[in-house]
Order: sequence, then C-alpha cells, then structure tokens
Amino acid sequence: MKKSRNLFRVDLAKVVSKYIGETEKNLGRMFDGAERSGSVLFFDEADALLGKRSEVKDAHDRYANIASDLLRRLKGFDGIVILAPRRPASIDPASLRPPKRILRRRPRR
Repeated sequence: MKKSRNLFRVDLAKVVSKYIGETEKNLGRMFDGAERSGSVLFFDEADALLGKRSEVKDAHDRYANIASDLLRRLKGFDGIVILAPRRPASIDPASLRPPKRILRRRPRR
C-alpha cells in the first residue's frame, strides 16, 4: 500500500515578513508542521529565496538575510522538498544537496 502525502505549497508572501525574526519563526512553523504531518514542501519560484549567494548585492536584499536559515532547515528536514525555480541556473547549489531534493523546471509561458 502506498503512503499518500499532502503537498504543502510554500507561499513566500505569507512566509516572508518585514519584521525582524518573524520570517525565521514562520519558516520554523512551516518545516515543523510539514515534518510532523509527512507533507511534501513545494517551493514555487524557489530562486527568490534560494538564489546563489554570490548574486546578493547587499545586506538589505529582501531575502539575503534568511537564505542561511532556510538552507539550514532544508539540510535538517527529514522529508521531500520540491524546488520550482523560474531560473534553475540561479539556484544556490547548497540547496540541492541530498537527501531528497528535487529540481523541477517551470513550464515556459
């Protein structure tokens, strides 16, 4: 018998906060909940959060300050993560390390 899993679509607008520390708390709740329930995490437009760190222009870049926390959580996550970037070449290679990382190209419009 196959085990079915729920797909949890990560909505960046709901995860990323303008308040210091809130984004990290939101990420923690999301990863903890997905791990407890056995859900698959689906990051649409993953390159917005997981872009190559060399491409960050300054410390005020909107997502620059949460990339390391997100990478740490991805590394420790005992589940499946699907990354769907708009530009696959811009994904930080650290986010694609095993275990269970999937890179899916978005269909061209």
